[in-house]
Amino acid sequence: MSGSLTDIIPYEITDDLEFDQEDFRKEKLDHLDYKMVTFTLGGKDFGIDIMKVKEISKANRFTYVPNAAPYVRGVYNLRGDIISIIDLRVMFNVPRGNSQDAQGEQMIILRLENNVLGVIVDSIDKVVGINSKTIQPPHPIFGDINIQFISGIVENDRRLYLILDVDRIFSQEKEEETSSPASELHIAEPEITSDPKQVQNLDYTFISESLATFMKFHVSNLNEEWIKLRVEEWRMERQKIGRDVQIQVSEEAEVFLSPFYSPFSGILWDEDFRSSVKSLLPDTTANVVNLWNPGCASGLESYSLATIAKEKYAGKRTKIWAYDNNLLEISTAPAMVLNKAKTPACYDQYLTETSNGLQFSTEIKEMILFEYHDIVNDNHVPPMDVVVARDLLSFLNSENQMKLISEIKECMKPGGLLLLGRNELLDSPDWKPVGQGKVRGYIKL
Repeated sequence: MSGSLTDIIPYEITDDLEFDQEDFRKEKLDHLDYKMVTFTLGGKDFGIDIMKVKEISKANRFTYVPNAAPYVRGVYNLRGDIISIIDLRVMFNVPRGNSQDAQGEQMIILRLENNVLGVIVDSIDKVVGINSKTIQPPHPIFGDINIQFISGIVENDRRLYLILDVDRIFSQEKEEETSSPASELHIAEPEITSDPKQVQNLDYTFISESLATFMKFHVSNLNEEWIKLRVEEWRMERQKIGRDVQIQVSEEAEVFLSPFYSPFSGILWDEDFRSSVKSLLPDTTANVVNLWNPGCASGLESYSLATIAKEKYAGKRTKIWAYDNNLLEISTAPAMVLNKAKTPACYDQYLTETSNGLQFSTEIKEMILFEYHDIVNDNHVPPMDVVVARDLLSFLNSENQMKLISEIKECMKPGGLLLLGRNELLDSPDWKPVGQGKVRGYIKL
């Protein structure tokens, strides 16, 4: 690689030519006609033409594909697109660095001519601009990686970069002249089995990942029974309209989840539902009764709960802790104005006309403490008689689901009631299931 001025400036410098430093700097910058995304792999520096890079990402949840080559980590749901994930360290048989952190493996998402796929590397560095004329041909000294997969070598800022030819590496036509094991990588998409059972399992996994991506809905032991039934139902629905079973956009995820939600979500409970919940509330001899409603949203559920508690625990001091992380809704809940035409008659005795409109009475309002709080953080509440967390847990990741269930158990009085969503199942020896149909409850043992 030459570094003389004549390699950069297209004219000869003589004693008669006045040299302008600014012109020289601009001329040099004008020749930075090649950009590459640089990364490390097995202790060496590599680059990929930036025109082949769609984005960089981190992930650690890959779906295993049966009978795939060892270098195929699996497939990944990239905002609705199912792409193959290739581990370049395994592919090139190089030592694996400490690439994975809490957020997952370092990935470069490639956009090739007819394919999008991800490659896992040790660490992603930066974008480097170079003069394409400084790229040198590959040399056999780099024999640990098949030389045909290296398009060139370039030095920049005292670092030597091997530029990968990703088109050749992941081309779909196998070149007969190479005998390297890495040549097997010409199949960019792993072959997925046609076994109906395995296909169904993949559908289930892909849909689960799509729900997490688009709706923050996390499949776990809590809801997987419903999800499995819904996937089969969804498959038949999609076949009838000639659509693919996979969820591609957020609107499809919303339609998929629409049957999941519990009755009267986001609206006042009607008389029948109030009666069902009231029948499950535990009896107590204590003079103080505490209820917790995490994820109270607009507050209508908390108001419904307050009117029931008012009847069930007449004469006792009853308090409801209503939490939500939607600042706008939690701020407006205490001053909620109701539409008389949309308010069930069973609430008439708890309502009053104010200058702002129809609202719940002061007595009902004073029973509820609305508070902005994210329940994934520590929750400091007094011993509870009742916790209403319908559908909430399913929108937390598995770790936070377990954390919140543990916190509820710790704060719940023996014999206390936990209400979950209609399609959420809590299988634990610490809880006894009660109720059926629209209301699903659990008594702490």
